[in-house]
Amino acid sequence: MKFIVAVDLEGVACAYAPCGESIESSFNIEFVRKQATREADAAARALFDCGAEEVIVWDNHGRGCSLDYEQLDERCSIAIGACVETRYPVLDESFSGVVMIGYHAMASNGEAAIAHTYSSVTYQYMKVNGKEVGEVSVDAAIAGEYGVPVIFVSGDDKCTLEAKEVLPWIETVQTKRAFSYTRVLSKHPKAVINEIYEGVKRAVARLGEMQCYRFTTPLELELRYKRTDAATHTKLIDMNGKPFAFKDGYTRVGMLEKAEDIFFRR
Repeated sequence: MKFIVAVDLEGVACAYAPCGESIESSFNIEFVRKQATREADAAARALFDCGAEEVIVWDNHGRGCSLDYEQLDERCSIAIGACVETRYPVLDESFSGVVMIGYHAMASNGEAAIAHTYSSVTYQYMKVNGKEVGEVSVDAAIAGEYGVPVIFVSGDDKCTLEAKEVLPWIETVQTKRAFSYTRVLSKHPKAVINEIYEGVKRAVARLGEMQCYRFTTPLELELRYKRTDAATHTKLIDMNGKPFAFKDGYTRVGMLEKAEDIFFRR
């Protein structure tokens, strides 16, 4: 069995952001990085204890270099970096599942902690086939194109609810309760680590029940930007090789062959 542990920062225990800022501006960002590492390590240990032959911990927040790698189980491989034309590193049909650690709700969820979709400074929302989507949905759809299911998601209560609505078969761990972008009631970090370890083990035990999530394709992607200049200068190209159309000054729309093309730029 082979697994990818996809790790973000915003959804881990005790992570928060100041008003109007991203997680990078948090006064406890160094703790958040360490906690994300501990939560990822708990997931990896659970996978190995269930018989995994390979576990790749994918550091996928921001520039892709956020974790304290020496604190991860030494059996892991570690995917680092960003700014490539594919979303997942080395994902193919040979993997058994994806585990999502520290994820967060989509951009428009005003009650979720640090809610955004891929870039808190760039997008107001992302829609696929007319429905708003978040990072859980898009990352799950890309994995699904390879026949790989998402089996576990951890994050705040708004994130885990969003994940269950899209992927009802998964196991989840709620790390904290969110009241707004800037306020949470978190579980103790050590308790979350233990819950993630047990939750991932439950997910692997139910591996035969897990399903692949996919968007209907070709898909229509709609991106609404926070600034008109960002919308104007985006390099998105549709499946016919043409620039995305303008829906209005903030919004670009185009058709793509598959979910992974969302991250392809020319």
